[in-house]
Order: sequence, then C-alpha cells, then structure tokens
Amino acid sequence: MANQRHVDILLRLGVETWNTWRKEEPGIRPDLTEANLSGANLSGANLFGADLHDADLSGADLSGANLSGADLSGANLFKANLHQANLTMAHLFKVNLFKAVLFKAILSGANLIQANLIQANLTNAYLIHADLPGADLAEANLTNADLRLAHLTGANLTSANFTSANLTSANLTGAYFHKADLSGADLSGADLTGASCLGTCLSGATLTGCTVYGISAWDLDLGGAVQTDLRITPEGQPAITVDNLEVAQFLYLLLHNQKVRALLDTITSKVVLILGRFSKERKPVLDALREALRRPPHGYVPVLFDFSGPESRDTTETVILLARMARFVIADLTDPGSVPYELAKIVPDAHVPVQPLLLEGATTFAMAGDLWMAREMLKVVRYTTAEELLTTLSERVIAPAEAKVTEIQRERATALLRSGL
Repeated sequence: MANQRHVDILLRLGVETWNTWRKEEPGIRPDLTEANLSGANLSGANLFGADLHDADLSGADLSGANLSGADLSGANLFKANLHQANLTMAHLFKVNLFKAVLFKAILSGANLIQANLIQANLTNAYLIHADLPGADLAEANLTNADLRLAHLTGANLTSANFTSANLTSANLTGAYFHKADLSGADLSGADLTGASCLGTCLSGATLTGCTVYGISAWDLDLGGAVQTDLRITPEGQPAITVDNLEVAQFLYLLLHNQKVRALLDTITSKVVLILGRFSKERKPVLDALREALRRPPHGYVPVLFDFSGPESRDTTETVILLARMARFVIADLTDPGSVPYELAKIVPDAHVPVQPLLLEGATTFAMAGDLWMAREMLKVVRYTTAEELLTTLSERVIAPAEAKVTEIQRERATALLRSGL
C-alpha cells in the first residue's frame, strides 16, 4: 500500500509543493504503490525513482513529468497523457498503456516487457535501448519514434504505425508485423530472425544489413525499399546474404527444407499446365485428362486452369507464370473462350511446348494461323471422345510434347555454349 502522506502531498498540496518537497528530501523514495491517481493533474511532477507499481493512473495528466527510474510495473495508464514525459530507465513491466499518449516521450532504456501499448501514441518518442519483449503494440502510433537498439523480441506490432521510425540495430526477433506500416523506416542492422510480416508496408524503408533468417514474409509492399546484404543464415554459420527480402525467404526454405527442394525439382520437371473451360460439356474431359496424366506410367503433376471467368490482367499474368513453370502445356481449344488470347501471350513469353486439342467437328479460332507458325506450337490433336483421347494419350500428346521439350533444351544448351557461358 502507498504511504498516505506521500499521496496527500501529491494530490492535496499539488505538484508545485510536491516538487519542492522532493528537492528538500532527496533521500526519500516516494511510495505510491497501488495509489489511486486516476484523472490527477500531475503535469511536470518530479516522480524520479518513485514506486508506482500497480498504481491507477488512468486518464492522469503526466505531460512533462519526470518518471525516469520509476517503478510502474503493473500500473494502469489507460488513456494517460505522457506527452514529453521522461521515462528513461523506467520499469514498465506489464504496464497498461492502452490508448495512452506518449508523444515525444523519452523511454530510452525503459523496461516495457509484456506492456500493453495498444493504440498508444508514441509519435517522436525516444525508445533507444528500450526493453519491450512481448509488448503489445497493436495499432500503436510510433511515427518518427527513435527505437535504435530497442529490444522487441516477440512483440505484437499488428497494424502499428512505424512510419519513418528509426529501428537501427533493433532486436525484432519473432516480432509480429501483420499489416504494420514501416514506410520510410530505417531498419539498418535490425535482427528480424523469425519475424512474421504479413501484409506489411515497407515502401521506402531501409533494410540494409538486416538478419532475416527464418522470416515469414507475405504480401509485402517493398516499393522503393533499399534491400542490401540481407543475411539468411543464423549467427555461428557462414554468412549468406541476398538483396531481396522475398528472395531471402525463398532461399532460406530451399536451403533448409529438403521437401521444398524436392518440390522445386517436381515443379521444374513434372508440372503440366492444362488450359480449358470448366463448362458442363468440357469439364469431364479436362478432369479425365488430368487423372490420366497423374497416374503411372506418366506421373506428371497436372495443373488445371479454368478460363470460364472474365479476362483480366491478373489472369494473364498468372497463366504466363504457370506456363513458365510447366514442362509443357495442353490447351483444349474446343469452345475455347479466352484460351486463344492467353496462348498468344504464353507462346512468345513462356517458350514452352504447347499441345493443342480439338474435338472432331469443332473449328479453331481466327488467330490460329499466326500461332501455328510458332516453333513451340505442336500439331493439333483431334479426338472424337474422351476415351479415344486417353487411349492414345502417350503417343499422340505426351510423346510429341516431350520431344519438343528435348529439342528446346538442346537449342538452349547450344546457345549457351556459343555465348561462352
């Protein structure tokens, strides 16, 4: 419990008298343990080294207060005003700073382990060497905050605003940056080992010399970001660095996961892209073709792409990417929809063999003549029924496609030899 005399001096006599008393009695450590100071006007109060653990400071005005070295562990600072407050080396273990205002506050070296800083305003705050492992900073505003060498291991930074923040050499191991805004932030030398970045904005950020071993990075905005010397190996192992965060994640998986390496081998040697429309009449044929390609002795990995939907840029980019990953492409031109349009993109861009199929009696599309001249296009395989197509699949579809694959690979190898590579 708090020393009642200390509480009375602070609340009844006011901050001016309190500060005078502190000067006259420098050896006394104020005991405000569990004190009810909610809504109090403590602006400019000298609370240096004070014991405020478990105190209720919700809604209190602590602007400009000196709380350096104070023990605020477990204190309730909900909606408290800490504008320009000095919390240097303060102990804030499990403190509740939900919706608190810490604009231009100084928290250098402060211990904020497991603190609740949800929606707190830390704009221009100084958190140099601050200890915040496990802190909850969801939706907190840390615009222009100085977090150099800060310790944020395992911190929840979901939707936090770190715009132009200085996170140089910060320890962000295992931190959660889901939908956080780090645009323009400086993360030079930061340790992002095992950090989780989902939908994170890093546009214009500086990521020079960061450790990104084991990072999870998805749907990032890296427009204009500086990405150099990103380390994908842990301390104690030979350093491997790359200059792209998304490439770093891929290489990490490739180097440390045998299943991923096996999957990559499968993609580059076994994937067959099947293009067509999932109409009531055509889908059974495509499904049967997929099953036949999957089963022994073929053992391919068929990828079926449905062209029933509207044409779009995303559709085109996706199908081109899939085609580049495929060993060859099978395109059903019966009732083709937008398949011809996509083929016109695939053939010159993907440089992959394309085996067209056409139901007997159906007609090809108007631009077929131009496409047939491309070296990647094979002779159209006409069929009367799905059963007939599957019966002759090996000799009429797979064999010509594999022969074309071999031909293209041989030509590429010859071209490399001639170029001196």
